[in-house]
Amino acid sequence: MRRLLIVSDAWHPQVNGVVRSLDRVGQELRGRGFKVRYLTPSQFRTMPLPSYPEIRLSLTHTSAVARYIRRYAPDCVHIATEGPLGLLARRFCASEGLRFTTSYHTRFPEYLAARLPVPTDWSYAYLRWFHGASVRTMVPAASICTELTRRGFSNLTLWSRGVDTETFSPGEGGAFAGLPGPHLLYAGRLAVEKNVTAFLDMDVPGTKILVGDGPCRAELQSRYPEALFLGFQRGERLAHLYRSASVLVFPSRTDTFGNVILEALASGLPVAAYPVPGPVDILTDTRAGALDEDLEVATMRALTLRGSDARTLAQRYTWSCAADQFMGSLSPIQSTMQPIAA
Repeated sequence: MRRLLIVSDAWHPQVNGVVRSLDRVGQELRGRGFKVRYLTPSQFRTMPLPSYPEIRLSLTHTSAVARYIRRYAPDCVHIATEGPLGLLARRFCASEGLRFTTSYHTRFPEYLAARLPVPTDWSYAYLRWFHGASVRTMVPAASICTELTRRGFSNLTLWSRGVDTETFSPGEGGAFAGLPGPHLLYAGRLAVEKNVTAFLDMDVPGTKILVGDGPCRAELQSRYPEALFLGFQRGERLAHLYRSASVLVFPSRTDTFGNVILEALASGLPVAAYPVPGPVDILTDTRAGALDEDLEVATMRALTLRGSDARTLAQRYTWSCAADQFMGSLSPIQSTMQPIAA
């Protein structure tokens, strides 16, 4: 049985695409004979990220991370994030000459620049250094791969995403009965980098409904009292909301993929978005989604599309295929470490 260690600064109880993707690929790999462990903030003392308390930063040091890795003695190490834990794991692997892979999930430079006056060139320089030591860096979409290549990244490989087409499937809706239609849905974090105001500022008929939470929720609820804020939802409840909506509006210009796009499509819900990385990689069938630099135009066009075509497009994305890509990109650490009993 091969032992895989995934190191991630993002983990439960966070609700986001990073956590969902890492959790699901681990489940898939266990079914293929892997023993999978995660090194996450849940194993250390943490502090909240300033201005974003939902994200917890690990308070630990290299020796603790090194001790954990030596005790587990993985055959493969995947460092999923560039935060404190990822940095410590990278430092240990580099010092010991251990091969490892990384993944690029988040446009960290743009997210940071949206909050602080930090030039994106500085942040990208750090990311090039961080990922430059890995054997391969997995990216979620071809357009992101092209963009990072232009920025000087190397050894990039595709690791796409999947969707649970059983949970997220067409069916009875009705959750928004009584609200003026059409029912325009946003699903995701309520944070500045998600460009949620572009959705809320649209001058289109109907009711705007937001699923998710985040540091901007109180401000947005105060500024847009006519919108319906439902907070975090998951599982069958989230699937029911997708089935009940008329269109998913995806206003982000900074996501690297967009897992919620797949969930909506699988539920038979067409999507409206900007023609940017993530949406352009997923919404390759104009019968399933609409892309336009004018989000209102994209939304009105998406309202004319058929849910059956959205569902057909989503069925191309399976977690089994995503796990195949992930597994194929892993690299043995080339070490003779042996597990140590706890």
